[in-house]
Amino acid sequence: MTPRRIVRLLAAAIVIALGGLAAAIVIGAGSLVVTAVIMVASHAGHAVTASPATPPPAVVAPVVSAVDMAVPRSATTRGTTTAATGDVVTEHAFAVASRSVVYVSNVGIGSGSGVIYDTTGDIVTNAHVVAGAQSLRVTLATGKTYPARLVGTDTADDLAIVHINASGLPAARFASSGTFSVAQTVLAIGNPLGLKQSVTSGLISALDRTVQEGNGAYLPNAIQTSAPINPGNSGGALVTLNGTVVGIPTLEATDPQNNNGGAAQGIGFAVPSTRVTYIAQQLISTGRVVHTGRAYLGVAATDAQQQNQAQGYFGNGGGVATPTVVGAIVNHVSGPAAAAGVQQGDVITAFNGQAITGEDDLLTALAHQKPGDTVTLTLNRNGSTATASVHLGELAAS
Repeated sequence: MTPRRIVRLLAAAIVIALGGLAAAIVIGAGSLVVTAVIMVASHAGHAVTASPATPPPAVVAPVVSAVDMAVPRSATTRGTTTAATGDVVTEHAFAVASRSVVYVSNVGIGSGSGVIYDTTGDIVTNAHVVAGAQSLRVTLATGKTYPARLVGTDTADDLAIVHINASGLPAARFASSGTFSVAQTVLAIGNPLGLKQSVTSGLISALDRTVQEGNGAYLPNAIQTSAPINPGNSGGALVTLNGTVVGIPTLEATDPQNNNGGAAQGIGFAVPSTRVTYIAQQLISTGRVVHTGRAYLGVAATDAQQQNQAQGYFGNGGGVATPTVVGAIVNHVSGPAAAAGVQQGDVITAFNGQAITGEDDLLTALAHQKPGDTVTLTLNRNGSTATASVHLGELAAS
């Protein structure tokens, strides 16, 4: 055998060994192989680029081929596939739900969002979106615009129904009670700042929150979400990843300690779907709310420690201020509370055994009750403790 033949055989053996080693590394090194082989391929490529006239070594092609075929399948593709699957689910949810989300123009005043409630032209939105309306226009997801008329409003729940003369509309699906939960991913679809058909994502952060609306009304059982909600999202849809509406975004939390009382990041609230359907059906049928479904106590109260109590009121030691009394002082009493013996000037210090420190506590506790429930109030009356058992009525519609 000639020396030249021996050299050629040695070179072939080296190439085969290197190729086999590269393959072995690819198969056996797991996640480390991505960096190792890519670095090898990078250096080989650099050598070829540095000497463009020199043919690339025979070993380069097999290594690159091994990277292409073996690397991302185990380490990289798994994450990519998961992300891609998540994107597909999110995109599908948006495609399903966005057809039912409309742009509501309160001509000359402002704009917001709405959700198609049925196929015959009824659309649910927030009452504050249509407040003071002289002219309303609704633009569908298809871009077609219709004049709209106001059917009815419920300011206590910040809900309203508007109607357009159209049929065959893509009505939204509204979730029933107990079909969604905390930490579930949701999308907020609407028209923030007039940017039509926008979507943001987040989680259901909490359920059964009691929050105060801008008009002073208290909204019980609200859904808290981290999905960004901006002006113009009001009246839109908060949906799960199957495209079902779980709530109507209505307000965002404000932070008095930051941004001069501006919006708090990632804290928004929505009217729950069950409340939406309960009110919407009444508005569509009668143009007004006949049954609020809200408990009625029959007292008007303020924070006991903030009110300058007049002489003769109960709960203040016969006219002498007692700042140690904490609770909600009754300024006016009627209905169920009056029938149970609650008197003007009583300080409500507990509700069903739960401490009451002021008006907000009282309203929050009441918001979780239903008409017909019986509750026990603990009262401070002239420094003495009294109790009253109150059979709650139903709050009249506003």
